[in-house]
Amino acid sequence: MPSRIISEPFRRTTPALTGRNEFFWTSGAHGVLRILLCGNCASYVHPPGPVCNRCASHDLAPAPVSGRAVVFSYSINEYRWMPELEPPYVVAEVDLVEQDGLRLQTNIVGCEPSVVRIGMEVEVVFAKHGDAYVPLFAPAQGKAP
Repeated sequence: MPSRIISEPFRRTTPALTGRNEFFWTSGAHGVLRILLCGNCASYVHPPGPVCNRCASHDLAPAPVSGRAVVFSYSINEYRWMPELEPPYVVAEVDLVEQDGLRLQTNIVGCEPSVVRIGMEVEVVFAKHGDAYVPLFAPAQGKAP
C-alpha cells in the first residue's frame, strides 16, 4: 500500500491535543484512522466524547477503521481565508463506511475540486502539522474521476 502521509504546501492551525482526542490526531502517524468504539453496543462515537451516543456507556476505546468513505456533502471554497491556502479547495463531510451517519468534516485532496461529487468514494490520507496528523480524503484508488 502506498504511504498515506502527504505533505501540504501551507501550515494548518494545529489542533489542541487533549486526553480525549489525542488518539484521533496522532493515529495517522501509522497511516491508520481511529475512531472511538463502544464496547457495550459496538457503535462508533465521533467526535470523541465521554459516553456512547447510543447507549450512554463509558466503555469507549479507540479502534482502527478502514479509512474508506463516501462524500456526503461538500463546498468548493473560492475565498482566500488563509494567505498560504490557495483557493479553490474542497471542504466536505464524508460518511465512513463502518456505520451509517459516522461523519467527519475534512478536505478532499488529490483531485481538481470540480470533479468532487456527492457519493464519490474516497479514502483517508494524513497531513502532518505539528504533532497532529490531520485526516484528509482523496479519491479512492481505482476510482479517480
